[in-house]
Amino acid sequence: MDFTDKLKSSLLALTEIPESELKDFCENLKYKQYQKGTFLCQEGQVEHHIYYLLSGATRNYFQKDGKDFTVSFHFENEFISAYYSFLTREPSRFSIEIIQDAEVILIPYQHLHDFYKKSVNGERTGRLIAESQYIKRLQREMELLSLTAEERYAKLMEFNPALIQTISIKHLSSFLGIQPESLSRIRKQYLRN
Repeated sequence: MDFTDKLKSSLLALTEIPESELKDFCENLKYKQYQKGTFLCQEGQVEHHIYYLLSGATRNYFQKDGKDFTVSFHFENEFISAYYSFLTREPSRFSIEIIQDAEVILIPYQHLHDFYKKSVNGERTGRLIAESQYIKRLQREMELLSLTAEERYAKLMEFNPALIQTISIKHLSSFLGIQPESLSRIRKQYLRN
């Protein structure tokens, strides 16, 4: 199986792209494996790629006053990037850490922009990826403001319970906006129900 097959399926789920254009887009993409604890991008670096996660998991976080604040997690078949840095060419304000060994497709900045120039479908695809990132971010903000920590945890568990169990309590509690002790209590309560 070609390493770009999952990526092609995800792109085709967004919009119709002629097979020739899809093949051209995927032709020079790179596949890379990352180990847990390594980074796709670190705070202070300019982001040069959009990544497509074939397997594994990542977390986006920033540091303030010596503390980590987890902004999001990404899992298999998702696009990831320090998108603000990717667009502005300015240093990233957060890091993307591999939290579970990962297989990734790298989509370089210039490659993506060349595809935009060559293909109307390419521009549409880029816009739809950006829109999906915006929607995820808005949903996350709404959940933080409107759901309890227990409800946010339950939503995560619906997504991928086995994978959520492998994320450290420290990172997960930061993401949920609660103390680690509270998360331990929520996990026990969740298991009882």
